Formats: sequence, structure tokens, C-alpha cells
Amino acid sequence: MTTGGIRIKAWAATACALLCGVAWANPKPGQLNMPRGVTEWSERPYLLNNVALGVCVVIGVLVFGAMAIAMVRFRKSRGAVAEKWTHNTTLEIVWTTIPVLILVVLAYLATGGLTTFADTTGSQMTVKVTGYQWKWRYDYVEYRGKAIDKVGFMSRLDAQSDETRQLGSGLDPHAVQVDGENTYLLNVDEPLVVPVGVKIRFVITAGDVIHSWWVPDLGWKIDAIPGIVNAAWATIKTPGVYRGQCAELCGQDHGFMPVVVKAVTRSEFEQWLAQRQARAAPAPAATAPAPAKQG
Repeated sequence: MTTGGIRIKAWAATACALLCGVAWANPKPGQLNMPRGVTEWSERPYLLNNVALGVCVVIGVLVFGAMAIAMVRFRKSRGAVAEKWTHNTTLEIVWTTIPVLILVVLAYLATGGLTTFADTTGSQMTVKVTGYQWKWRYDYVEYRGKAIDKVGFMSRLDAQSDETRQLGSGLDPHAVQVDGENTYLLNVDEPLVVPVGVKIRFVITAGDVIHSWWVPDLGWKIDAIPGIVNAAWATIKTPGVYRGQCAELCGQDHGFMPVVVKAVTRSEFEQWLAQRQARAAPAPAATAPAPAKQG
């Protein structure tokens, strides 16, 4: 292969990585846009993304279209002569006012979205998420007004992906699958189990460096910062398994700390929670035998 061909392939790979990065945490065949999400709130960022994209497309067509027309119709080789005027006050007012109005509308939509997803009042459940190099810890704090004690666990990259990623393993990443879905670097040994139809408050922090907890189908991502507790909420509407990743460069194994949220029905979650609480409960103390009576 020629040097030029190698360069073209390298540039193509780089462009693909940059353009498709948003889909890495939740890959779907042919995915080009962000997912709609499965929560009550996730429609807002999806709408805002599409509105902003539409605005950018319209501006791009107008600006680059005017440039193309100017370069083709008014080029020097066709005898075009540049105008001598210095400015046009009406035009300057128009092209200043329109962008300001567009920015105000986008800022209004974005601010409304930020204030609503950060408002966790009325939550029926609280989960604490803590990022570590390079895993996540989940602690169930409260559910429907009752405190939860000693139900928590570490969530790490699954063993099959971990074995496959090792240099010289010879294993095929495409063979790492769950129910026919390729889950290489996207699966964990123990997912976060939550109920559908319940407003869940997530409190997110970190124990070492800055991480970022991101599940695209929830519609948001939150930085996990040592010494700071950030909060957001989600009410998941549809049962299923939703995958994400750490979205903040946090060290050499940053790419190997996925997030998996398993949403189940409320009855299934309550059964699962009862089992975990029973497992965490201390064993009853043995009863000492009564002393023998003296004759």
C-alpha cells in the first residue's frame, strides 16, 4: 500500500472515531443520532439536540451557500469588481439580532432542562454511585421512605471482556456476546438493578480521581468528583438493560469501567432487594445451652 493510501485510512479511522464516539456507550447498527432515551426526562435533551442541529444545518446551508455563489458568480475571471462601500447598518443589525435571538432560545431550552433534571424532590428511591479506578460502587440508600442498610456492591468489567482485552490473549472481541449482542467492554459482573416507574435520585461522587457516570438512555451524564456530591434523577419507563461508560479520562484503564443499569418491574426489584437484605443480615446468635441442674 502506498504512503498516501495509509494516510487516507488513518484519517478515515480518526474521523470515524470522532464522529461515532457518542454511540460507543450504547451502540446500535447504523446509529447516527443520540438515543431518545427511556426516562421521563430524556426526551428533553433529545429535542434540544435536534433543534440545535437543525439551527446549525440552516445556518451552514445559508453561509456556505452564499460563499459558493459568491465564489462562482462573482469571481475575478468573470470580470467581477469589488464594491467600495464600507458597511450597511441595516444588514449589520439583522445579522447581529438573529444570532442573539437564536442563542437566547437555545439558552432558555438548555437552562430549563438543566434545572429540571437536577430537581430531585419527590424521589422515591436513592442510590449512591461512587467511582473508583477502575470500577463503580453502588449503595442502595433508601426506597419508598425506608432506609436500606448494607445493600451495596462493586461493579467491574465482566471476566470475559477482561480476559479478551489482555495483550496476546488471541481472543476475538466479536465473540463477547450476551443474548446475541456484542458486549465487549460494555458488560459488568454485577449491574445496578433498579425498578421502573419509580423516581430515582442518584447521588454521585468519587473516591480517588474525577470520573463521569454516563448512561445515554437516561439522557444525562454526571461527573463523579472526590469530595463533591452531585445529584440527578431518572424515572425509567421501560424494563431492559441499559449500558454506558465512564465519560471522563481517569487513568490507564479508563476505557474498561462500563456502566450497566438493569431496569425491572417494581415487584421484581422488591423481591431482589429483599434477597440482598436477607443476605446482608447478620446470622442469629447461637443460644447457649441451659446449665444442668444440681442433684
